Amino acid sequence: MSPQEFQRLLQGVTAGVTAQLDGRPLDASLADWLNATWPVGSATYDELADACRVGVTEGWLCNREHGGIRYGRVIKPTPDTHGFSVDVVDMQDIAGPHHVHPHGEIDLIMPLTDGATFDGHPAGWCAYGPGSAHRPTVAHGQALVLYLLPQGAIEFTRDASVA
Repeated sequence: MSPQEFQRLLQGVTAGVTAQLDGRPLDASLADWLNATWPVGSATYDELADACRVGVTEGWLCNREHGGIRYGRVIKPTPDTHGFSVDVVDMQDIAGPHHVHPHGEIDLIMPLTDGATFDGHPAGWCAYGPGSAHRPTVAHGQALVLYLLPQGAIEFTRDASVA
């Protein structure tokens, strides 16, 4: 799979996902809805996870690295993705830099190690509301995390020690 094929596949799948997210509030109930709509083992989950694993294995996805975290923005926010950007990170037993989600964040967690978690969440979806903040943390192994940011908005704090 080439980066262009991956982007076309991801745009097709995420456009379907983001079309259904468009206008929904980013709150605690959204993660429940996502996990019921596209659960681990569903065709959509498997297609996204497989494509991400292939891209990382081939070396063109998550081809940037900082502080032990591999990452990359795959799709900028566009009308085709209903204003969501798509990023993928590859993390192993590490906490990333503290940041704020001005408009929220939606994460698809794809463990590469059985039992790996992202911010305490197992494989599947989690969501953070507007104005939320965290130090993204993968524990108990390695995981890929695909995240959707409304309008591509993320604000990294200057003090990385903030928890």
